[in-house]
Amino acid sequence: MKNNPSILIVLFACMLAAGCHNDSPARKIISLNGRWQIADGKKDVIPSKFERSITVPGLVNLVRPAFVNPAPPVPDRNTINDNIDLFFNQKDSLREVFWYRRTFTVKQRIPEIALLKVHKAMFGTRVYLNGTFVGEHLPCFTPGYFDLKKVLKKGENELIISVGATRTAIPSDMPDGFDYEKERYIPGIFDNVELILSGAPYIRNVQVAPDITRKTAKIKAMIDAGSETSRSKISFLIRESSTGKTAGEFIADNLTFEKGTALPVEAEVPIAECSLWSPENPFLYTLEVKTSSDSYSTRFGMRELHFDPATHTAVLNGKPFFLRGTNITVYRFFEDPHCDSLPWDYNWVRRMHTKFKNDMYWNSYRNCIGFPPEEWYNIADEQGFMIQDEFPIWYGAPSWNKWVKKINPDELATEYREWMEERWNHPSVIIWDGDNETRLAEPSIDSAIAKVRHLDMSGRSWDNSYSENRAPGDIYESHPYHFSDPDFKLKDIKKAAIIPEGNSMKNPGNYPVIINEYGWLWLNRDGSPTTLTTRLYENLLGKNSTADQRWDLYARYTAAETEFWRCHRKAAGVLHFTALGYARSNGQTCDNWIDLPGLVWEPHFLKYLHDAFSPIGIMADFWDDAIPGGTDREIPVIAINDLTREWKGTVRFRILDGEKIMTESSSEIVLPPSGKTDCSFHTGRGLKSGNYVIEVALVDTPFGTIKSIRNFRI
Repeated sequence: MKNNPSILIVLFACMLAAGCHNDSPARKIISLNGRWQIADGKKDVIPSKFERSITVPGLVNLVRPAFVNPAPPVPDRNTINDNIDLFFNQKDSLREVFWYRRTFTVKQRIPEIALLKVHKAMFGTRVYLNGTFVGEHLPCFTPGYFDLKKVLKKGENELIISVGATRTAIPSDMPDGFDYEKERYIPGIFDNVELILSGAPYIRNVQVAPDITRKTAKIKAMIDAGSETSRSKISFLIRESSTGKTAGEFIADNLTFEKGTALPVEAEVPIAECSLWSPENPFLYTLEVKTSSDSYSTRFGMRELHFDPATHTAVLNGKPFFLRGTNITVYRFFEDPHCDSLPWDYNWVRRMHTKFKNDMYWNSYRNCIGFPPEEWYNIADEQGFMIQDEFPIWYGAPSWNKWVKKINPDELATEYREWMEERWNHPSVIIWDGDNETRLAEPSIDSAIAKVRHLDMSGRSWDNSYSENRAPGDIYESHPYHFSDPDFKLKDIKKAAIIPEGNSMKNPGNYPVIINEYGWLWLNRDGSPTTLTTRLYENLLGKNSTADQRWDLYARYTAAETEFWRCHRKAAGVLHFTALGYARSNGQTCDNWIDLPGLVWEPHFLKYLHDAFSPIGIMADFWDDAIPGGTDREIPVIAINDLTREWKGTVRFRILDGEKIMTESSSEIVLPPSGKTDCSFHTGRGLKSGNYVIEVALVDTPFGTIKSIRNFRI
């Protein structure tokens, strides 16, 4: 073992001797979530009094009684180019840090491994136990591990954690979550806190890579020997998560772990009666790895997803797959007036995911400019969502700014590795997204990705936004914001590219495109325009439009663009922006809820986007807003099928004057699996002057009657 950097175990038999996993003790994990005391002050002076309380996980604006002006607002975004220091060196004049305190009791003898895990905290984490400084973890979006062995004691312990009050608490060359749209950067411990107790050899991390062709799970377990050389068997047990039924197991005997070393132990375990994971069937397995002194449990799904270099579409478990989805901007949501503790109300999060799937047929989303609490990923695994997981970096391109942000590439690579180790067993995570709309001078993001890409045994694709450097199978991110031009009209879509740019770097044409932002039609939850759309709505509807008129236009136009991108079938994914954000009078974007705690959609959005995202979809490929009288116009129609089975049915064509049907005809079509079909209809010449609606519909699909509508006049 001394000269062998890794241990490779390959298993070709499905079952070995039962009971191999039973004599290894489980690690003990003690949750330290719940009520903590909290105070504010200087970074090097632990307060003598803690007179407020807070629930962990959460943010400091939830403290009761409230602090005075926590997370003070940044200046207006329009001044960003002239006041750089205000954005990157903003201070909180009232405090440097927030101090968290609680006590906990350990009833057992302190084992060799005693680790504190702080899953995520902003901005920078420093830990003290029983009056002794233990260490710090400056990254804000990845887990911090702290070795408590020397100071943890049996009985009661006092734990104190400080987090920076502002982004300036961490070095300027580290990712800090900067976002052009954020008004407040609210600090706090916003994910779980756990105490991990175990013996050694200790299982530091486990990665599972499904091989659906061979129906096996490839496993790599990183084992720390601890302070003494030891021998241990390593067992691998896979069960169906829902039933507990054993699906595969293996044991390796008599492995030697020399003190102070860490070795990867690899195994390949066949899965009996293998069930594949997909959004339609989110089937999960649980893997338990055990040494003589430790155990580690993780869930995974048997699924493979890649992007085909020839078709530029996603391939899930060997079949074409189209991403229909949205975005979650959870760090913006943190500053929403209705946010409160909703991100940590996991019943609410589950209901939101359910509404995504049932109401909108979304099967995917992007975690835009930041990661939610870890439980959100478990929910996505269980409910069948695919996630483009975006690291919270957004600094734009040189053409946007008078400044250039510098990121330490080695530090960024470390944070990327911590991120990947935390997420790589989630079947929901399908794309590592290194940043949003960012182009920094090299060496930075490109070189950081190059340092960690090989670590992922599943070989997920990467998105590096404005970079020109991509590996085969990576994606090209497109943000085709037609309506960022306030003079743009819906009729102008007929001149738009069906393979969009929407990126500061030219589309080279040899990578799959994911459109994960489009529209630029945002309205606040009260129906008022945002700061980015005031002039747009004046141009489209006049200065005296009502909220209902704006909501109707927003929904119809967003549905039409959705149909355009989906039905032309040149994008691997179409993701609406955004399903969860903020609403504020000086905000730039917003989501589409009118009752956020109750998860009630704005009705026009629900009406039109429900159909626009239907797996069996349709588009009236007609964009003119007027037809000359006495003209018979052909109306092209494209119907699509995201399903892997054929659908036969009826396309219905109508021209409506209000509720009155002026013209109606139909045609029978066959939609091949994952395919599309074109047809056309005619308006006829008999329409008089007036305002009309073209309605094309797929009748009685498994998702109801699905419609595409266009307004026009004669």
